[in-house]
Amino acid sequence: MTVRLTSVRQERALLVQVVVGRSGREVAADSLEELERLADTAGAVVVGTLSQNREAPHPKYFIGSGKIDEVKVVCQKTGANLVIFDNNLSPVQVNNLDMALGVKVIDRTEVILQIFARRARSAEAQIQVELAQLQYLVSRLPVSEKQARFTGGIGMKGPGESPLKLRNAPIRARIRDLQGKLEAIQERRHRTRARRPWPTVSLVGYTNAGKSTLLNSLAEAGAYVDDRLFATLDTKSRLIHLPDMRQVLVTDTVGFIRNLPHGLIASFRSTLEEVGQSDLLLHVADAGHPYVTEHCEVVFDTLREIGADQVPALLVFNKCDRPEAQAALPGLLRHFPEALAISALAQEGLAQLRQRLSETVPRTGPSDFQHAVRRG
Repeated sequence: MTVRLTSVRQERALLVQVVVGRSGREVAADSLEELERLADTAGAVVVGTLSQNREAPHPKYFIGSGKIDEVKVVCQKTGANLVIFDNNLSPVQVNNLDMALGVKVIDRTEVILQIFARRARSAEAQIQVELAQLQYLVSRLPVSEKQARFTGGIGMKGPGESPLKLRNAPIRARIRDLQGKLEAIQERRHRTRARRPWPTVSLVGYTNAGKSTLLNSLAEAGAYVDDRLFATLDTKSRLIHLPDMRQVLVTDTVGFIRNLPHGLIASFRSTLEEVGQSDLLLHVADAGHPYVTEHCEVVFDTLREIGADQVPALLVFNKCDRPEAQAALPGLLRHFPEALAISALAQEGLAQLRQRLSETVPRTGPSDFQHAVRRG
């Protein structure tokens, strides 16, 4: 089944954000900038942004009626044919905004789903993305008890099924089919994990922090690297050698982001379960980002959500060869004294990282020397 959400590719998009309450406005500004990068990654052309501060969202439109008029004027002036909200909208709000503005309206979640759909390469990632898309589509279809139902006939009981439910039956059947495939993948992962002779390290972190670059630097993995959000979704694992003659299996994982859709977390659970079963998490953070501390908190929260917050973790501040990172690093290391400073791209600090891994990764697997003795 081919799943199609609203395509944003080549669309002229106007970004809208509602800041609720009086706190967190600096973080909200960073979120809006992040949405612009997400829209660019999805293929849209951003033609402008609008913000509104409200004590609470408007129940019908999320934004106020005056702001609706302003959005319409900006769309006419810029030629925008798509409005992307940084906030998550209800199905009713999306429908109301569509009719009020006369252009298509989507929210942050749908943009992220589109990026995942474009970036997924492996069969597993494609199954996970399709499942998340279908679950999102089902959640956007309103079901009301007041809708017309097929009446009962001879030999039939009750009011029957609504036309909407009958129409959605193939979607729900496909969801069950995809969930079964992911469960089978999960079982294969369990069997494979039980046979691994090496300790495992998972790379986690905010999207675009440099996890794939670090894997390439440590193991010459050849992972795809791009200066865009969610450049890669497919996991890649490589063995690396440590100074104590051991080997560890390092696995790159999907990046996290604030307000990551819960459907995506659920769909990628078979992949993210690897994180929870690791011997060590290597948390990679962009030291030069102005909101690196907030990004770290997003990662901590996501790890708690997937049940991986009890796994030992080593925090690594990446991109430390950049001037903005060098300026921020003293304060970051005071706040996180156990962290390491590296540059995966410039290959700085990697020897210290390997040494720290030797000291931190538990000795759950046989060493290279032991392997050699057994072969002898």
